[in-house]
Amino acid sequence: MTAADTLGGIGESASLSRIFPRLPTARAQLLGPGDDSAVLAAPDGRFVVTTDMMIHGPDFRLAWSSPFDLGWKAAASNLADVAAMGAVPTGLVVAIAAPADSPVSLLEGIADGLREACAALAPGCGVVGGDLSVSHTLTLAVTAFGDLEGRDPVLRSGARPGNVVAVAGVLGAAASGLRLLFTEAVKDGVPDASAATALRAQYPDLIGAQLAPTPPIGQGPVAATAGATAMLDLSDGLAIDARRIAAASGVAVDLSSALVGSREALDGGEDHSLLAAFPPDAVLPPSFRAIGRVVAGEGLLVDGQPYSELGGWDPYAGWNGAAG
Repeated sequence: MTAADTLGGIGESASLSRIFPRLPTARAQLLGPGDDSAVLAAPDGRFVVTTDMMIHGPDFRLAWSSPFDLGWKAAASNLADVAAMGAVPTGLVVAIAAPADSPVSLLEGIADGLREACAALAPGCGVVGGDLSVSHTLTLAVTAFGDLEGRDPVLRSGARPGNVVAVAGVLGAAASGLRLLFTEAVKDGVPDASAATALRAQYPDLIGAQLAPTPPIGQGPVAATAGATAMLDLSDGLAIDARRIAAASGVAVDLSSALVGSREALDGGEDHSLLAAFPPDAVLPPSFRAIGRVVAGEGLLVDGQPYSELGGWDPYAGWNGAAG
């Protein structure tokens, strides 16, 4: 690889000229990349906005994730947060900081992942702007916008005793994939790319769920229309996120172990499925399945008993700065 193939070798303007054609255009875009700010249509008069970061080390390993995977996952995790409010994703703003000696193909691959994730998960959503910078550590920061289309946002605080707790999407697959990567794709303490590739071929659903998740983005607005009283994206794990609904709503969430399934389904994170509460007389949308109920009290119960395990993802728990 020559200097002409690196970000530092060609500079910001040339790098942007290489990735702009690869990025998706947003249907709501009135003014896209090129000016100081983008302009999006907001026909509802309101919009939802969320942001998330992915940092090499705590959030991903380049030995395991391709640039395409990084772009896909960065889009998917933010699109899921928009969907969890009952909104339709309309646009993404993407900021990337990368080492100067990174190949330009890194940004091209990330752009391809962003484009394909938007096309597959949220058609009509596109990248409307962002920023490039230099850093010793590869970092992606995505801000996502969404249209409520006249509906009220679905908050975490609306669950009431008697509600049915249901989920759309998979539970535990991403955690199972991550466990496989850490147990079978690390050699001498270092993530191993060839082992990860072999694992992905052997367990495509599990490894894919971790590296390039496919959350049910379109089901967020469907749940809102069906009367969901509370909803969130399962980014940190079912147990942690169910507690968040319980705390915000002043209730307890009682999950059925038989309906949830494995321990990894309960404690694992990063599935980016949608957890929602529905009135007892509501007809659950076909993509949602009941896994529990809302009861009076506080905290998380499993089969009627308090659940005190602290599984799931906490970015600060045990973090010592080692990128691995």
